[in-house]
Amino acid sequence: MTHTTSLTSRLGATLTFTALMLGTALVAPAAQAAPLKIGMTFQELNNPYFVTMQQALNDAAASIGATVVITDAHHDVSKQVSDVEDMLQKKIDILLVNPTDSTGIQSAVASAKKAGAVVVAVDANANGPVDSFVGSKNFDAGQMSCEYLAKAIGGSGEEAILDGIPVVPILERVRGCKAARAKFPNVKIVDTQNGKQARATALSVTENMIQAHPNLKGIFSVNDGGSMGALSAIESSGKDIKLTSVDGAPEAITAIQKPNSKFIETSAQFPRDQIRLAIGVALAKKWGANVPKTIPVDVKLVDKDNAKGFSW
Repeated sequence: MTHTTSLTSRLGATLTFTALMLGTALVAPAAQAAPLKIGMTFQELNNPYFVTMQQALNDAAASIGATVVITDAHHDVSKQVSDVEDMLQKKIDILLVNPTDSTGIQSAVASAKKAGAVVVAVDANANGPVDSFVGSKNFDAGQMSCEYLAKAIGGSGEEAILDGIPVVPILERVRGCKAARAKFPNVKIVDTQNGKQARATALSVTENMIQAHPNLKGIFSVNDGGSMGALSAIESSGKDIKLTSVDGAPEAITAIQKPNSKFIETSAQFPRDQIRLAIGVALAKKWGANVPKTIPVDVKLVDKDNAKGFSW
């Protein structure tokens, strides 16, 4: 894949599709008495990635005169289901769902459809009658990151995976990473542990992995939040252990640019684009258009050569 070409086509498709859909929204509400009401339930908001999504949602909603209801499930599927039921009581027109558990949220998705809401899953898909799913190519992200890491350690040696909460995007990143390993038979994954995508936990877990595997040459982290904890552990160890990750978070981009950084790459996602596309496809569905069931969003390899100037 040529990343520049891919990014250009992705941005072009995003902007064209979103412009068309938001343009439709500005015309169609003439037949609607009240402003549109958009509800979004997040699996968590203690993460810059999802905070960026929230900001993009607020901005997009303001541009079309819609009101927004936002909830944080704190990775508790029971709370998320309850939050959706509360939103439906408030008569939302569109439900954007970022599920903490794709299966556990199914009843809430069914309730939303029964109530007449358009349902679009964002970042992670949800079981049940969703109208569309907008999310990153997480398999590609894991594969891209782990290919980069394997090459960086010379195609040979021991690596570890800093895993996370078992939601579909994380599982797909790990699956992509393991697929990349098939291309490098002399690279061996010697450990996989759950850092829970949190800095403090990842720090402790990485310290344990480094101690248990004195010949470790590389670590793949499933997200940038965990990678920052892993980076602290690597730096404290004094060892030459390369680190790659997924997200493209601001602090990761800063860390990659530091001289002689052990953090060498992140496969960046585009949270703002995901939200814009999700709103666009939801509006299109509401005004009667046929919409794609899945809208995959490309990821971008970011390393020291192109990190400067990159942002979500």
